Amino acid sequence: MATRKTNLKTKISVSKPDLRVAEKPEQPFTKPYNDIDLNNWKEYSHILTGTLWEFPNRDKSNGHSYDYHGNYIPQIAQQLYERFTKKNDIVLDLFFGSGTSGIEAVNMNRRCIGVELKQDLVDYVSTKFDKKTLVTDVNIICGDSASSDIGYKIQDRLDVMGREKAQFLMLHPPYDDIIKFSDKKEDLSNCATTEEFYELFENVARNGFEKLEKGRFAALIIGDKYSKGQYIPLSFGCLERMNRAGFITKAIIVKDIQGNEKAKGKQANLWRYRALYGGFYIFKHEYVMVFQKP
Repeated sequence: MATRKTNLKTKISVSKPDLRVAEKPEQPFTKPYNDIDLNNWKEYSHILTGTLWEFPNRDKSNGHSYDYHGNYIPQIAQQLYERFTKKNDIVLDLFFGSGTSGIEAVNMNRRCIGVELKQDLVDYVSTKFDKKTLVTDVNIICGDSASSDIGYKIQDRLDVMGREKAQFLMLHPPYDDIIKFSDKKEDLSNCATTEEFYELFENVARNGFEKLEKGRFAALIIGDKYSKGQYIPLSFGCLERMNRAGFITKAIIVKDIQGNEKAKGKQANLWRYRALYGGFYIFKHEYVMVFQKP
């Protein structure tokens, strides 16, 4: 009788170790001057990269209000801060006015040093911030931004806030003599001539350049004017003075001002009549000019 052979070999399944290296979380890829993660750039669709900005209404939320004629809309600060600053950076505003730059700095976890010529306006704007914020995040200086000694006052505040220089410069000067903001002779809106306005503005630009960190950015918000029957391109005159101060020009943005200003109704009709009568066109825009310190 034949003996049946039995195969005693058993196939043993051995679990091999996974030799693949665990993938590390992707590190954010950011520029030195902002927190935008360029690995996920499609998530930043709210950041404008075109040269035409249209905002149908002024943002009046989160501490903002239209309580001072001539203040710029908060959406400009929102766009510029996210594009050109990091959290905890210091914004230096040399025409602080009603405090838009400071309010939005606090809203976006930035800090701000503002210089304002009028003491009564400094006192009023200070009430918009609590006492702790006025020590840690917002410092307001009453002074002349075009003066030779304002740099010392700014440096004192920078030292208190733990920085050698500011990381962003915001400039929103008077549009020459279109609106008189005070009776002070140092006020740029009281200049006797447009050339004097340019000279004082250049002094401000040079002071800002000195206190701005190298490689960082500045923004100039400015419009043009008509005077004695002719068009005066204040914006490009100031652009030239920014270049003289040492800045390089990065962008010229046209901002639609319709819906952001008050002059409507009967007043708008009056301006339309004047335009037809005088042979000029009504301003519907202003400029946001972006510069960099080399």
